[in-house]
Amino acid sequence: MVSAGLEILGLSLCVIGSLLVMVACGIPMWKVTAFIEANIVVAQTMWDGLWMSCVVQSTGQMQCKVHDSVLALSHDLQAARALTIISSMMGVLGLMVVIAGAQCTNCIRTEYVKARVVNAGGIIYIISGLCVLVPLCWMANNIISDFYNPQVPSSKKREIGAALYIGWAATALLLIGGTLLCCSCPSSGNSGYSVKYAPTKRASQNGDYDKRNYV
Repeated sequence: MVSAGLEILGLSLCVIGSLLVMVACGIPMWKVTAFIEANIVVAQTMWDGLWMSCVVQSTGQMQCKVHDSVLALSHDLQAARALTIISSMMGVLGLMVVIAGAQCTNCIRTEYVKARVVNAGGIIYIISGLCVLVPLCWMANNIISDFYNPQVPSSKKREIGAALYIGWAATALLLIGGTLLCCSCPSSGNSGYSVKYAPTKRASQNGDYDKRNYV
């Protein structure tokens, strides 16, 4: 029961983490306008994402434009695109693997094989979390470096957007959930109890049971 509970908890955390990775991949809030110096009072806010850039007016209107060329993007955005998609696909693959080997399903009969399948699913989720962690840290490092670089104009400086915080939360859930899946399976499927059978009673030559059987 404890192992099954760990599997359910770990799988729930991993599924939520994978959904957050998809959300972070889709929303255009990886970089946002930094309100510093001359940008304290502005009429518009700029959002930069993996797939599009958006401009939000002070009146509430928003206009978005999809990136025309992948090669025109910076290296961190290109890497973030590829790794977040790989992380999302690995999240779906990990879900199918864990469900196939879970104790509450009958896809696999052998307990030892089921344990190894769930462990493999946990490893897949851990790799998925690491795949999304790399572009997040890379992007955050570039944003912070440009922010404190005096050679970068104030109008081009950006701050960390909500997508990066969502991605970090997703990474934590994937790593924790994957670790639980790797530790949830029992180490051995054999029970600690052995069954012993008493020898059968044999009849004597005259047809009566031997009196020694009743001593």
